[in-house]
Amino acid sequence: MNIKNVYILDDRAILYLNGEDTKEFLQNLISNNINKVSEENSCFTSLLTPQGKFLYEFIIVKHKNGFLIDCEKSQVDGLYKQLNTYKLRSKVEILNLSNEFVVAAFSYDKFLTFDEAKDDPGFTIKYREDPIFLDPRNKELGARLIINLEKLYLSLKKLDLHDADLKEYYSLSHKLGIVPKDLNKLQNKLFGIECNYEELNGIDFKKGCYVGQENTARIKLKNKLSKRLLPIYSVQGELTEGESIYHKEKEIGKVLIEKDYPFALIKFRDVNLSENIDFNTKDASIKIEKPDWIKTN
Repeated sequence: MNIKNVYILDDRAILYLNGEDTKEFLQNLISNNINKVSEENSCFTSLLTPQGKFLYEFIIVKHKNGFLIDCEKSQVDGLYKQLNTYKLRSKVEILNLSNEFVVAAFSYDKFLTFDEAKDDPGFTIKYREDPIFLDPRNKELGARLIINLEKLYLSLKKLDLHDADLKEYYSLSHKLGIVPKDLNKLQNKLFGIECNYEELNGIDFKKGCYVGQENTARIKLKNKLSKRLLPIYSVQGELTEGESIYHKEKEIGKVLIEKDYPFALIKFRDVNLSENIDFNTKDASIKIEKPDWIKTN
């Protein structure tokens, strides 16, 4: 990632939660520990079904008296509705600020040029009053700035950052094994822990109960994790959402996201992913790339 490049993530949306019950409210829902979130630290987390299946993922950032939620725009309406369903009588205000705020990403190297910056995923500083944080999932994805849309371009000019092709950022995310878009295609199709949330700093196994905690903990403690969400590449032919992936006529996975930056749920214990092996679907020849940070032993 070029140190002078910035990527305007117009596919992201921002919710803002505040009120005296907000911290407890989030702690009872999300897979990570809200107590990790402070003025100096942001965290990645998820909201699962009661069975532990994937529903939503997002980054939580402390802002003023509440919390900003940075999520994919295609998921924001559903997430907003889900949070309001759980709110009941809790003293929590949930606002959709997506028309007012924007998310911009820039390089890890640029982040480290700020005087207050530390080389820790999730580390958060302020640019004037706006949060900048090193991506809590993987610092190779660089840093993010959440800022009012009206201030965006003047701030980028002062920071000597220049608008770059968003496809570069998506491609990097895909290469790193982190889903950049189309998260709705994953809903209810795999467990949160199969999304590699442990390695992406998105699950706290030491916190108390949250929605989906029982199955998530059981899979972890009993070493039952046998499938992982992994990036795939079509070598020849077209991918189709939901189709099976084979190796030597044995089914070893299923395509979940088929377009642009495809991902599949792979039975990683059934095949040696360290070898340069060709896999196939009904109509395509594919390769599966296991990022170095994913443990498959």
